[in-house]
Amino acid sequence: MDTIALPSAVLYCAEGGSDKEYRAFVEARGTGFVVTAAWGRRGTTLQTGLKTPAAVDLPTAEKTLAKLVREKQAKGYLLAGGPARPFTPATLGSDRQNFTPRESVEKTDIRPQLLNGIDESDTELYLTGPDWWMQQKFDGQRRLIRKTAGTIAGINRTGGIVPLPKAVAEAAQTVPATEQVPGDWVLDGELVGEVFFAFDLARGAGVAACYSQRLLALQSMAGQWGGAIRLVDCHRTEAEKRAELAKMIEAGAEGVVFRRADAPYTPGRPNRGGDVRKLKFIASASCLVAGPNGDKRSVYIDLIDPRGSRVNVGKVAIPGKLPIPPPGAIIEVQYLYAYAGGCLFQPVYQGQRDDLDDRDCKIGQLKFKAVAPD
Repeated sequence: MDTIALPSAVLYCAEGGSDKEYRAFVEARGTGFVVTAAWGRRGTTLQTGLKTPAAVDLPTAEKTLAKLVREKQAKGYLLAGGPARPFTPATLGSDRQNFTPRESVEKTDIRPQLLNGIDESDTELYLTGPDWWMQQKFDGQRRLIRKTAGTIAGINRTGGIVPLPKAVAEAAQTVPATEQVPGDWVLDGELVGEVFFAFDLARGAGVAACYSQRLLALQSMAGQWGGAIRLVDCHRTEAEKRAELAKMIEAGAEGVVFRRADAPYTPGRPNRGGDVRKLKFIASASCLVAGPNGDKRSVYIDLIDPRGSRVNVGKVAIPGKLPIPPPGAIIEVQYLYAYAGGCLFQPVYQGQRDDLDDRDCKIGQLKFKAVAPD
């Protein structure tokens, strides 16, 4: 069977201080086609939504896409790489060259160091251990920032190049060379909105050294950062770790990360243990969207069991102001606890993730309760 190039559109709007983008795609779904869209401030994580209630034939999907583009053009959006003229469904075929194909994510050989979790009962070991240093864990998306020959790029946890918020990219561009980091580098951290919290140096001078030396290199760079890039504080003594841990819990932080001061930077996730461990105060899980819950504003969610099969773990409501994520999307869900053979208890939708894949949606994430609630 011959494959066909499905149309898509990328539009930008930079009027009145705005810097927004809108992307719409025709995608195959089963025996038909759907139209999906993504929108938001340029360079940030975009909201997504399904623009067709179910799979339709290709002409209907193309008409839906054309209608979306015309609506955005009427609001001042311009097609990327194309003329700012309107078009109709009848001219869609001849205008197809004005649609920007959906980009394939460029991959790099860079991967972050991933963390295994610890139980609350093990916390004392890390608080009392002088070799374990502690940092706050932020509720954001894992990102790396690479500077190569003066060019800045964002990289997600799978090694793909992704956009960075404008303020973060500009702050990274202005960082000068230092004695400790004289050339190119890769920062590792978490992106929260339009602020990047840096906690390690994945590449650069001295990156093969222990964390205590990498932290010194980071501190030499941090004096040149703007407010859009911030160095995460590192707490070293038992007294300091205990005091800061209490403050973070009271402030409602997501959790903490413990790092061995003498450990190298090792990309990937170890099968167990590791030199970097995380303790989450709030239980959350990355789940796969199985599908909509009828006409309600909620979706069914799945996790993957050790055999590789998908297991339903209930459903979660989607707030009215947010788009309903499509089937197959990965979303973050907070919950009070889970119980074996049952569903997540008191699940709360936290948003869609674009930095994960199906392999991250394992049932082993869950914090279980021994019995089901009454």
